[in-house]
Amino acid sequence: MNLRELVSALNDFASPALAESWDNVGLLVEPSPPHTVNTLFLTNDLTEEVMEEAVQKKADLVLSYHPPIFTPLKRVTWETWKERLVVRALENRIGIYSPHTAYDAIPHGVNNWLTKGLGACTSAPLHPSTAPSSPAEGTHRVEFCADAEHLDSVLSKIKDIPEISCLTTLPARVEGEEQTRVSLNCSQKALLEVVALLSQNSLLYHKTEILLLQKPLLPHSGMGRLCTLSEPVSLSDIIERVKGHLQLPHVRVALGAGRTLESPVKKAALCAGSGSSVLKGTEADLYLTGEMSHHDVLDAVANGISVILCEHSNTERGFLSELRDALAVHLQNKINIIVSEKDRDPLQVA
Repeated sequence: MNLRELVSALNDFASPALAESWDNVGLLVEPSPPHTVNTLFLTNDLTEEVMEEAVQKKADLVLSYHPPIFTPLKRVTWETWKERLVVRALENRIGIYSPHTAYDAIPHGVNNWLTKGLGACTSAPLHPSTAPSSPAEGTHRVEFCADAEHLDSVLSKIKDIPEISCLTTLPARVEGEEQTRVSLNCSQKALLEVVALLSQNSLLYHKTEILLLQKPLLPHSGMGRLCTLSEPVSLSDIIERVKGHLQLPHVRVALGAGRTLESPVKKAALCAGSGSSVLKGTEADLYLTGEMSHHDVLDAVANGISVILCEHSNTERGFLSELRDALAVHLQNKINIIVSEKDRDPLQVA
């Protein structure tokens, strides 16, 4: 499959527009075209050891869940390990693609896979995503009515304001008088100029409506998940379920104030990776994530919320096998998809 065709298919599987604004997702390294992809190589973290594995297995594209290029590179030399990844990729004609938080948000993504460790439950995003695109331009819609005496003058001045779109006029009858209803979309910056212009005429200004344009929420997509278990389960049982799902011998546990290992868990909030900012303030019996700051754990415990920490990438890596199967279907089995055997969490219990 041609690289560009494959990237388009991967973007269809999980739109990069669903990723967080701070993230760096999509095609990060591209060999010179044309580039054909016969083998897609999946990893959670692209380390030098994993890159060597990709080279040995003759991968044409590495899909690394975490973006190996996050902060901008000022040079590409042999000096640092991330620069060496780029050098090795280009020398061996291997592309690098990263979905990261786009895979966190989608209904068939990392967080939904993590919910399976809790047992039977229903779940909903803690922070729903907004639709990637909508037909309306601008951030606000302004509507007002004007009579023939003022209409031409106002319209000519409005048309001189940058960042105005979707300007329309329709006949209207207001309080028995024939007038024209003007509707326009504008940016936040342009809104200030439009309001300043209309406020010069009190009759126009008092007939003005301003609407905030918001993209619709996507009910099944977004960051984190709030899970309601079908039946309450003791915290000790949840711990064993999570360990089994993630194939871990140990997890770290903080008991909420007034809670014990036998306390029932009915609602659990979870976030793969680093969950502090996503989980903060959520009412639940349990927080499940990879890592949280010490003080955020203290806050949760003080509020009677128990915490299970599994280390960052341990809450993500197991998804790769499920992803391999889902992508095989999505890509109609046109390419070979393999999961790294060298990828692992850098932390272990000694």
